[in-house]
Amino acid sequence: HGAGGRPSQVSRGSREATTRARTGRVAVLLAAATVAAIGLVAKAASEARLADSTVDLGLLQLELAYNSGVAFSMGNTLPAGVLVAVTAAIAVALMAYAWHRAPHAGSVERIAGGAVIGGAVANVVDRARDGVVTDYLHSGWWPTFNLADTFLITGVIVIAHLHTRPERTTDTAAAPVRDHTAISPITDDPPQT
Repeated sequence: HGAGGRPSQVSRGSREATTRARTGRVAVLLAAATVAAIGLVAKAASEARLADSTVDLGLLQLELAYNSGVAFSMGNTLPAGVLVAVTAAIAVALMAYAWHRAPHAGSVERIAGGAVIGGAVANVVDRARDGVVTDYLHSGWWPTFNLADTFLITGVIVIAHLHTRPERTTDTAAAPVRDHTAISPITDDPPQT
């Protein structure tokens, strides 16, 4: 406490940083849990509804398939335990990165991070059951995939885009606000730089 029993500026700043860190991490975890739940429910529904049928949606067909490998069936000759361990390690690494990054990330990056983690977790949980990942989105020109894959890849693309923007900021609330409505006085002097 500072003079007069009031909290010091450092203490208030520390509390604000702690609150921002907690809020950011909770947002990532909620997004990840939501995405994982959606992915796992979609996989279960696909197994129940598509066991003996295919649904034509135009550009995509709903067609049940099982992937014993990882992306594009790579590694399909490896033991299931190895694939579960490797994909679980990748999911843990993504979680660690998100835990570290969340306090400094904007809301879009937090949601995208949650999508990456949730997609990865849904696929790890699915593979841990029986050694394969349930896929059901088939295009005919791309390997069959699932909704968890879609969340994961979309999240990666969004995060990559956010990190390559030259004007990258962490959050609009944390970014300095400029008053673009203020009119500079007209003078004969050259602008100051």
